[in-house]
Amino acid sequence: MSIAIVRKEEMVPEYDASGFAKIEMLPGTFPGVHNYKCFLKAGCEVEPEKFADKTAVYCFTEGRGYVTTAKFARNIEGLSFFVPDFANSDFRIHAVEDMVFLCLVMDMTDKDIENYNACHTTLPFFRSFDETCEYTQDCKGPHTRSWQVLFRGEIGRNLLGIVKAVGEGTVEKGHPAVDQWNYGLDNADFTLTVENESVPHHAGDWSFVPAGLDHSLTAEPGKEVSYIWFERFVKEDNE
Repeated sequence: MSIAIVRKEEMVPEYDASGFAKIEMLPGTFPGVHNYKCFLKAGCEVEPEKFADKTAVYCFTEGRGYVTTAKFARNIEGLSFFVPDFANSDFRIHAVEDMVFLCLVMDMTDKDIENYNACHTTLPFFRSFDETCEYTQDCKGPHTRSWQVLFRGEIGRNLLGIVKAVGEGTVEKGHPAVDQWNYGLDNADFTLTVENESVPHHAGDWSFVPAGLDHSLTAEPGKEVSYIWFERFVKEDNE
């Protein structure tokens, strides 16, 4: 097995006339999943594509700016997360400084839409890092901290969170229910191990762990673990 990872250095933006660039990261890792790294130059604005039958999650990782919707406007001062209301309303992202952000897009089946219509978090919503919920998990080191951004059932089959540590991290048995993608943050300098294969993982790198495989994301003493994890349930609820 070869670990699926794309390096920050491989994702070189080609800006359009509006100062925006988008690169798909590891296409084809899961059917119906398209994850993008986006770049927006300072002083520029973008109105991203809207989807009627796909969930979209934005993770703002670098630079300052703001997002506007028909319901609210929120400043982007640090790590932040935004979920638009599908194709039901417009939204725009404006960069005060050069910005880097992720756009994570996943298809919804008819069953996903049925479950979403039964119960979901009201959209759009914006959460800064300070507005997320810290949680504890037994697969993580004693000084490793974790925060939940998206909970199960909020917007389809998606989960999302953040992990931070120095000199330790996550050692996890394979979870057969979900695939997992990881994005390095801050000064990340850790090792990603999947089964018996290991690779270095740094800030700006994007990796994929298939459902069911044992994996760890750990750092040597003095080195930093810092990443966003994004998970997708591989089966529909009630399947």
